[in-house]
Amino acid sequence: MFLGIDYATWWFLVFGAVISGYAILDGFDLGAGMLHLFLKKEQSRRIALNAIGPVWDGNEVWLVIGGGALFAGFPVAYAAIFSAFYVPFMLFIVGLIFRAVAIEFRSKEPWTWWRKLWDTAYFASCTVVTLSLGLMLGNVALGMPLDEHREFAGSWLSFFNPFALLVAATTVALFGMHGAIFLTLKTEGRLFTKTSLLARNFTIAFVVLFAITTVYTLLYVPHLSDRLREHPAFFFLPLTMLLTVASIPRYLTKGQYGWAFISSAVTIALLLFTVAVETFPYLVYAPNDPANSITVYNAASSEKTMRLLLTIALIGTPLVTIYTAFVFWTFKGKVRLDETSY
Repeated sequence: MFLGIDYATWWFLVFGAVISGYAILDGFDLGAGMLHLFLKKEQSRRIALNAIGPVWDGNEVWLVIGGGALFAGFPVAYAAIFSAFYVPFMLFIVGLIFRAVAIEFRSKEPWTWWRKLWDTAYFASCTVVTLSLGLMLGNVALGMPLDEHREFAGSWLSFFNPFALLVAATTVALFGMHGAIFLTLKTEGRLFTKTSLLARNFTIAFVVLFAITTVYTLLYVPHLSDRLREHPAFFFLPLTMLLTVASIPRYLTKGQYGWAFISSAVTIALLLFTVAVETFPYLVYAPNDPANSITVYNAASSEKTMRLLLTIALIGTPLVTIYTAFVFWTFKGKVRLDETSY
């Protein structure tokens, strides 16, 4: 126990915080990539690439930490999730690889066809990664069939269910909005006008898809709202989330893009936190037989391991946070192209 909370719950919170950090930071990178083909001019595309150039690879560190946290803290859940999500996870990995290759290779040659090829690869890889993330999140929240050995007992085609597809589409709109708002902070002139328009359009798409997904969840996935009904104290979560979602278009209209970006980041964190609250203590819920579900307790490592992991996390996570903040502070402001740019 630490501060009156068991170590398994603490590690669940750490894992959730790390995944939220990844979604917020790599979310705008992926969103900027999905907007790449909307930018028609060569200079505009180069500016957009250089807006994320100093930070995109560092933002992926949070993904590595998240995977390590799941493997070290909840090995049973790690085995079940990654074996079940083999197909979407491999698409996710391939997408990450091609995104990195596209960013680094695009400006190596001046040929038009070469740059168009990698522009398309960049857009496609970011879209595939985002769709894969949304698809996996939707299925984890919905639950997956598990046998008595807590192994996946379904077909990979079952991943493409209406709820997961809605979550995936909402994730694309959310990251597109997040990326567009970030680009408004890094651009100026006509490109700023273009990214501002994209931010407004993706905000509308996100709000619409968010409302549809929420209604669908309340009607057809009741276990994701049971905790809110049982514990009215948690009502502040959806209320706060609605306020932050509503504040995004308000800040965009007023031209306060920094606050719009903060609101977008908080929205991502609140969405993931709400899912965590609703699914706890389940890491993988088994709707076919709840007794087969994987929880933070039956999937956790030993108490000694969890205690050691928590100590490492309390030291390492703030260091990564400080490094991330330092990079953002160093490269703050509008993007200017020079001989070292992509």
